[in-house]
Amino acid sequence: MKHPCPAILAIVAAALVAISINPATAQKKDPAEQAVLLGQFGDWGAYTANPGGKKVCFALSKPTSATTDPAGRNRDASYAFISTRPSEKVTNEVSLIVGYPQKPNSDASASVDARSFVLYTQNDGAWVKNSGEEAQMVDAIRKGSSLIVRSESGRGTKTTDTYSLRGVSEALDKVAAECK
Repeated sequence: MKHPCPAILAIVAAALVAISINPATAQKKDPAEQAVLLGQFGDWGAYTANPGGKKVCFALSKPTSATTDPAGRNRDASYAFISTRPSEKVTNEVSLIVGYPQKPNSDASASVDARSFVLYTQNDGAWVKNSGEEAQMVDAIRKGSSLIVRSESGRGTKTTDTYSLRGVSEALDKVAAECK
């Protein structure tokens, strides 16, 4: 199993906060480290950033629906993204931010239409557990209509996030062209 990159979660999360929540604050940060929208494609955006001078590109989406069990539990925003980091020779790494610290020593799950994938979890992030399945998952995401992610918090709250896959292929194509 390849080791996931928790640092990329922090970069993406910081970029999202700077871009979508408070644009005024984003202008005060180092422009080389800000994420720049390359294009919006359906429900997915394609972005690039240069944290620490190393180029990163990613396709990103928010869930179209999110549920908790028990109902009404609060959590931070969740995101699905697929990143490419040329300096690390990483292409199309599937990652998720689930919006809360997950139950320690437990896996999350993702399904794309009829295909299921086990996700390794760490803090509020999740990655494909079997790195040999990553390309298969990206292929399923490109061809699928929805991605459903199920996870459990450290406090026992179960969540289901559903992502539309409308526009993901175009966003990934833009990412590939930008981060060769």
